Amino acid sequence: MYLTFFNLKRSPFEITPDPSFLFPTKRHNEALATLYYGVERRKGFVVLTGEVGTGKTLLLRCLLRLLKYRKDTEYAYVFNGRLSPLEFLQYVVADFGLSAANKNKSELLLELVRFVIARSQKNLTNVLVIDEAHHLSADILEEIRLLTNLETSQAKLLQILLVGQPELDEKLDSIELRQLKQRIAFRAHLLPLDLIETQQYIERRLQLAGADSRGLVMFPAPTSTAVYQHSRGFPRLINTICENALIAAYAKQSQVVTPEIIETIAVDFRLGIVRQPETQKPNSADEDDVRKAARTLLELMRKSPAAVQ
Repeated sequence: MYLTFFNLKRSPFEITPDPSFLFPTKRHNEALATLYYGVERRKGFVVLTGEVGTGKTLLLRCLLRLLKYRKDTEYAYVFNGRLSPLEFLQYVVADFGLSAANKNKSELLLELVRFVIARSQKNLTNVLVIDEAHHLSADILEEIRLLTNLETSQAKLLQILLVGQPELDEKLDSIELRQLKQRIAFRAHLLPLDLIETQQYIERRLQLAGADSRGLVMFPAPTSTAVYQHSRGFPRLINTICENALIAAYAKQSQVVTPEIIETIAVDFRLGIVRQPETQKPNSADEDDVRKAARTLLELMRKSPAAVQ
């Protein structure tokens, strides 16, 4: 509707997680590198957490594209944590391309074990990716713990990535799941963007959508600051606010989005200005290795841009 008016080739602020719109902050790069490094080195069990709207699923989709690019990796992707233990195993087995129909739990586990061992003997990598993992029941998390027993003396045969909201950390910290917690090789946590990152995020999105140098001034600094104040730096909220702001500016036939437009959008969406969450210090374990992995991963992305586009 507004694309022609603003000389854009595509909508810059869609809320669907499109890997081509990844905004690589230092924290997002390190989180992506942590996931990739855990898979590449076959560390077994990696956890990524973050508040709603911080970009976890987008980061995960970037990772999955990179894994497809590797060619030696098969993955099962579970995006519904509200399953029974049997349904969970059926889904995993089926997503690996195996037969899951009319099989009981023991048969499903045997099917999965045979598949993982056969591929590992060919030096191929197997990954189980679970999004929305904060919804997983204690019973399913126990099944996951048992799956981490698939290993040789050198490496884990099944790499498991759990991605979810901070409630996942709370579950993993419980006494009942202490055995599972001890098996975590790496943990990463995503935080909202700060003010400067929010401004850069908006500009990058506009550039990727085809905005020219004139188009980039449609969100001047005071407007970006208002976006930050009401979104608190959460990318999903930034997208929602900016998308509606462009529509409002188009309705006014204004080439510039003003702070007043942002204030109106905030009222419409009942967005109050809330104190920014405190920055959490990242896990220092293996931090040097993860930084090296981040540099390697970024180099791979530069050499093979198709992997994340």
